[in-house]
Amino acid sequence: MAIARPSQNEFVAMMAMLFATMALSIDAMLPALPVIAAELTPGDTNRAQLVVSSFFLGIGIGTLISGPVSDAIGRKAVILICAGIFLFGAALCYVAPSLEFLLLARVLQGIGASGPRAVGTAMIRDLYKGRDMARIVSFVMMIFTLVPAIAPLTGQAILLVGTWRTIFAAFMVFSLAVNIWVTLRLPETLAVTNRRPLRLVLLWQAAKELTHHRIALIATLCQSLTSACLIATLSSQQQIFEQRFDRASTFPLWFAVIAICAMSGSVVNSRIVMRAGMRRVLKMTYGTQIALTVVVLLANISGLLPEVLVFPSHILWSVGVFAMMGLTMGNLNAMAMEDLGHIAGFASSVITAASTVLSVLLAVPVGLAFNGTQIPLLVGGTVFAVLALGLMQFVKKPVAVTP
Repeated sequence: MAIARPSQNEFVAMMAMLFATMALSIDAMLPALPVIAAELTPGDTNRAQLVVSSFFLGIGIGTLISGPVSDAIGRKAVILICAGIFLFGAALCYVAPSLEFLLLARVLQGIGASGPRAVGTAMIRDLYKGRDMARIVSFVMMIFTLVPAIAPLTGQAILLVGTWRTIFAAFMVFSLAVNIWVTLRLPETLAVTNRRPLRLVLLWQAAKELTHHRIALIATLCQSLTSACLIATLSSQQQIFEQRFDRASTFPLWFAVIAICAMSGSVVNSRIVMRAGMRRVLKMTYGTQIALTVVVLLANISGLLPEVLVFPSHILWSVGVFAMMGLTMGNLNAMAMEDLGHIAGFASSVITAASTVLSVLLAVPVGLAFNGTQIPLLVGGTVFAVLALGLMQFVKKPVAVTP
């Protein structure tokens, strides 16, 4: 029997919960990193940060595959297959006997989590167009952005009644519940007549063409640098709160404050990008973040900043990093795709996968350089933002904004 299309409200809630799988799997792990370090890598506690970056690596790899496959066999099938991979990866994480085993399992879990990321927006596009689609995406993202605010609190609450392994059990329960909902209530959104055969050669052609579009290549590299700053921050943040500020117990609360404050980035971008243009917004954002980072870095290195202001300055800088994501990533993605409309689906997969994998490679050395202070993170953040701003100088022509 055919499944009836769910109401708009139910569909929005369903998509938000699918997207939340990714954010929950990242941020709920942050309070558990010290416990994982003590159990699996006591000789080098910095390596526990790789639990975060390895998941991002899996997302990057999976995105390259799941998007094009969904064009060939249907959206719902890919969502459910990826859910199975996610559940298997989480189960392996639960029983991991070593850090190396855990990291490989996290990569597998990330591959599974790439399904909602790569296919979710396509499902929305299948059912809604134009302003209706924009409205649905806005509602979904509004709900989704609340997840980073509550995920660390959720992880900490689980640790009060269980171990770090219990968090992975919670991931399995959450994913299983959401995907049973999808199975029972969501019909396939891509009609058979609209499906396209999977051709790996098209992915290769899209990758080659990307290298010949200067603006698209610059935008992809800027996405990598921006995401690298975020991943390095997520990886180091818990250790900074614990070892530099002795605030491990309140870390989830402060993380929630940072996430909520940073929501303003997307709101501000939506209000100014139509007037100022994407290129100017990107330059202003990177310039502002560089100035903020350099001031905080010099204040910490020189010792001129009173100790009572060191923690507030770190919170302000962290809000800046999260807000930078909201002010840049949507613009960079639109800029990258501007001249690639004829291969939009494949190009999007290549750009997202390449930028995510590169961002992990850039962020890992910064995280592993943690020395008990926020200095390595601030240095890395400065380098990433300076390089991004430098790359933007090569975008000479104004980039059009599509209403």
